[in-house]
Amino acid sequence: MSDEDIRQAAPATAGGNDGDGGGKPLHEKGAAMKHVTEEEAPLSAGFTLRKILGGDFLTAEVIRKQIGVIILVAFITMIYVSNRYSCQQDMLEIEELKEELKDAKYKALASTSELTEMCRESNVLEMLKDNEDSVLQIPTQPPYIINIPGNE
Repeated sequence: MSDEDIRQAAPATAGGNDGDGGGKPLHEKGAAMKHVTEEEAPLSAGFTLRKILGGDFLTAEVIRKQIGVIILVAFITMIYVSNRYSCQQDMLEIEELKEELKDAKYKALASTSELTEMCRESNVLEMLKDNEDSVLQIPTQPPYIINIPGNE
């Protein structure tokens, strides 16, 4: 029932011969009828599967009033999806960098191990024997200990 139907029905009941004694003013009866018709209107009675799939429900007043909310929800959903995609890309990059770091640590450990092996006294002495150009020789006497009288 529209506002126009309520206005037409209100003068008919305003005469006072409807059995209620005519005690209510005209504007109260119209407001009461409007209130009753708003509460009794079924919101989903007109929504059928055909109307929903066809898109006819988008012309309904309820949907038109909520279009701002619908657009906001769609916008937030797009931001959520793009943020998730970005996070997944970052996580993949982090995993690749972790693998690179692991490889670099293994290479550094291997280099350190080789250097330590080359610097051992036995290896240095062997390299000196093999290299005939070197003037360095293996000492045959133990080192001298020099005692200085003022530094004891």
